[in-house]
Amino acid sequence: MELVLFDLDNTLLAGDSDFEWAQYLISRGVLDKEVYEARNQTFFDQYKAGTLDIFEFLDFQLKPLARHSREQLDAWHKEFMASRVQPMMAPEARALVNRHLEEGAVVAIVTATNSFVTYPIARAFGIPHLIATVPAQEGGAFTGKPRGTPAFKDGKIERVEAWLESLGLCWSSFERSWFYSDSHNDLPLLGKVTNPVAVDPDDTLRIHATSRGWPVISLRG
Repeated sequence: MELVLFDLDNTLLAGDSDFEWAQYLISRGVLDKEVYEARNQTFFDQYKAGTLDIFEFLDFQLKPLARHSREQLDAWHKEFMASRVQPMMAPEARALVNRHLEEGAVVAIVTATNSFVTYPIARAFGIPHLIATVPAQEGGAFTGKPRGTPAFKDGKIERVEAWLESLGLCWSSFERSWFYSDSHNDLPLLGKVTNPVAVDPDDTLRIHATSRGWPVISLRG
């Protein structure tokens, strides 16, 4: 049995769903362009630089969920999927996912982006498991805060191991484990699996992967 884990943004997707969700809300006038566009870009730049404070970012990202009904959020997300996400789902990414699924692997997306944004994306890829940052809810409404450990950096390992335990599994249950990622922020989990793969990597991850002989691939055609 094999375990196959995928990062989502800039790995399976040719873009960042976190960033694009905020940009979509700005385009709809839900968020103030002057205030949110600059902050969204700042957080994105911090993520790429490896300096992101995940809790500061989640405070920014999750607050809009608390201001609107789930019905309205779901309607916006459906339009977001069609206009922003579907164009980022490259055929090469779909083919790679399908190959692992057809081989009978246990397949999951592991992403720092919250589960409200990413669950429909995982479903669109046909991936049965999602390990994502969880937005807290009370009475069916989002609170604007995260619940539990964010799936970010070392938190990805913690969340994956908790998920495996919930299935009655552990790392040693698998003959081989894979993790595909574009980002140096994912070096902790990349170092945990038997088969790390750098996908269209940032410069830091490319240097790290090359020095260790990890495969470097592209899913951009």
